[in-house]
Amino acid sequence: MTVQPAALRHPEKAHKPDTPVLRKPEWIRAKAPTGPEVAATRSLMRELKLNTVCEEAACPNLGECWKQKHATVMILGAVCTRACAFCNVATGKPLGVDKSEPAHVAEAVGKLGLHHVVITSVDRDDLPDGGADQFVRTIEEIRKASPSTTIEILTPDFLRKPEAIEAVVAAKPDVYNHNLETVPRLYPSIRPGARYFASLQLLARVRQLDPAIFTKSGLMVGLGEEMVELMQVMDDLRVADVDFLTLGQYLQPTRKHAAVARFLPPDEFETLKTIGLSKGFLQVASSPLTRSSHHAGDDFARLKAARLARLAGENPAGENAGS
Repeated sequence: MTVQPAALRHPEKAHKPDTPVLRKPEWIRAKAPTGPEVAATRSLMRELKLNTVCEEAACPNLGECWKQKHATVMILGAVCTRACAFCNVATGKPLGVDKSEPAHVAEAVGKLGLHHVVITSVDRDDLPDGGADQFVRTIEEIRKASPSTTIEILTPDFLRKPEAIEAVVAAKPDVYNHNLETVPRLYPSIRPGARYFASLQLLARVRQLDPAIFTKSGLMVGLGEEMVELMQVMDDLRVADVDFLTLGQYLQPTRKHAAVARFLPPDEFETLKTIGLSKGFLQVASSPLTRSSHHAGDDFARLKAARLARLAGENPAGENAGS
């Protein structure tokens, strides 16, 4: 895959002045994506005409994940209708929806032998349902082709798309993830096309519709947020009864993207994890290189165990302890 220059991938950012790029500290070191497994995964994705968020978002964990044949598929094309200041996914006018994409995703799951798969997408504000039907069809195709594979989805906010959330929840993914990304104060500059409380309400709505589905959300840190703001977002997520929180360091894709305000050291991520667990999340993943789908399969197993343990504690006699 040929990586386009920033001006072509992000035309809306081309006129913006360059932002400073801070030198990465020693604790942020990602291995180069090399090796036969990486090449094989990339070849399979190209063969099936699939996109991955691993590539499009320049994920630092690509090499590690692809060596284990774990790739996060990005459906609905590779062009996003929004222009978030942190994101490396190309923006502009997307192509039409590929009706064969769900079947191709299911084929990739089978060929990679995935026990757990993460499906995400670009924002498709141009579609009446925001792309919800493509999520539904992808879940259905995976269920048919690989019934034992657990499915985690990471959806856009479906802002102003009536019944989109309901349709996706009815398809019964095992995990429903939607990232808040940052604190409310920074939304106008970092996530201008989104609305904080709409995203929060999405997560609460998923829980209301189907309490058996695990809910998950993630935050980037290092964008200039204050600790008190992170604490408030954690509290908001707990009010929405979100199960799993991920926290990772924001890394600046290009000079046209939002600048890194600070690199948090590993011990601060450990502190955030401790605080998150104390607030009642079933699970918190917090480290400089933590990303939404990093170690998702292992995390899902731990998430199920944590729910069972909590239910057992609430019901010591064992009543209603199933998930």
